[in-house]
Amino acid sequence: MKSEHIPKATIGRLAVYIQVLENLLRDGNEVISSEKLARACSVNSSQIRKDLAYFGEFGVRGVGYYVQELITSIKASLGIDRVWKCALIGVGNMGSALLRHHDFEKRGFKICAAFDCDPDKIGLEFEGMEIVCPTHLKEQAPELNLEIGIIATPPDRAQRAANHLVDANIKGIINFAPSRINVPKHIPVEYVDFFDHLYAIAFQITLGTD
Repeated sequence: MKSEHIPKATIGRLAVYIQVLENLLRDGNEVISSEKLARACSVNSSQIRKDLAYFGEFGVRGVGYYVQELITSIKASLGIDRVWKCALIGVGNMGSALLRHHDFEKRGFKICAAFDCDPDKIGLEFEGMEIVCPTHLKEQAPELNLEIGIIATPPDRAQRAANHLVDANIKGIINFAPSRINVPKHIPVEYVDFFDHLYAIAFQITLGTD
């Protein structure tokens, strides 16, 4: 399997498949057909088979997919069959909401350290975690085995936050700040912008009214 040949949209759909499969398992479904899984995920069954084919062969002809086995296989393929330790920079409204979100570990991620440059926040405890100045990130990253950085700062502080993450040898970054950042090419960056989704919805509605 070569990850560079796997479409980004496929990775996004696999995350949806996991959520749906986990809900099905909680409801007592041990086996599911590709058609039923497709309906639950709002895609067609051929799309599911195509997405899964990037990672190997799944399912039994005439039976379907064993739900727990498929969950385990997809998580292993995505690298979330382990816990990824994260550093959060920016404990404002967005950062605070992320720290309050208690589903991270269920999804394979854990925010282990929180940083903010606001002197009024440094030293405070929030959700059981002390807020630390980002200048200490470089020394804490190896101690806590931090691998993923989450930027939740105002846009004018995003690049500075990214610089701290790069200096700390963080392997990947999620950026919630509405601004682009410059990092070395070997560090993957994902941008999360609420307005991108609003634009997409507005465009789809506009197409439907033409």
